[in-house]
Amino acid sequence: MLPEPSNQELEALSKIERLGFFLAHRMNKGKWKDLMTFLQRHIGSLWIHLCTYNLMNIFGLENFEKTDPKRPILLVANHRSFFDMYVVSAMLFRKTRRRFYLYFPVRARFFYSSILGWFVNFIMGWFSMYPPFFREAREVQKRRFDKFSLRFLIHICSEDKPNIIGFHPEGKRNLNDNPYNFLPAQPGIGKVLLNAKPQVVPVFIVGLGNNLPKQILGNWFGGEKIRLWFGNPLDLSEFYAKPDKPRTHKEIADFLMKKIAELAEKDRLAFGKVSS
Repeated sequence: MLPEPSNQELEALSKIERLGFFLAHRMNKGKWKDLMTFLQRHIGSLWIHLCTYNLMNIFGLENFEKTDPKRPILLVANHRSFFDMYVVSAMLFRKTRRRFYLYFPVRARFFYSSILGWFVNFIMGWFSMYPPFFREAREVQKRRFDKFSLRFLIHICSEDKPNIIGFHPEGKRNLNDNPYNFLPAQPGIGKVLLNAKPQVVPVFIVGLGNNLPKQILGNWFGGEKIRLWFGNPLDLSEFYAKPDKPRTHKEIADFLMKKIAELAEKDRLAFGKVSS
């Protein structure tokens, strides 16, 4: 069974945050999750395809196909736009025959603190932006709830189901003009990997922007090419023998960013210029 939050953890949230959480939590369970996945596959991936098909280039998809389709897969990618993991997951829906369930752990500040955020979660991701993490500096008391989100994340990364979890080790969007520069890796993902041991596939993404109208129009009026690079599944066994401590968590996170950077270097060598 999926983990449930305790009353103490829920009490850390405001009323509107609790309502937003209960809505998304319900949509990520049982038949509702099946319905959301159906909509992601047949509606969400379609509109992303229609908005990107002239720009899209995919490399290394055969590396993703090396994974076990019955076990959870953690996709770790650089983070440059709001749309990174939507585009990656849409291409997996359209380019593979895999059956899978999507989860995108997300900062909760917008998506769970307003009705508009709930709506965006529904329209953009069919409630796949889940579980929420409250990590803003001014929301220290809400971090009690993050204990639940961490339990949930570890659970979906370890259960015997074809879950795909999209994660950005950088922790937030990197707005640097040079896509081959990265923010420091955050250690949280290391703890998840030590406890859950899912399959891990690195992804490098370039060419997506944060201006949605410009991004869509670029598909027909000469926008920047989008390139997705999938790396080989990663062997993390050397880390699993180490103690479950912050230092090990950081080492794992740094290793993940190193593998993403190796894909970025392939892109730089192949295309020979800095993209925005």
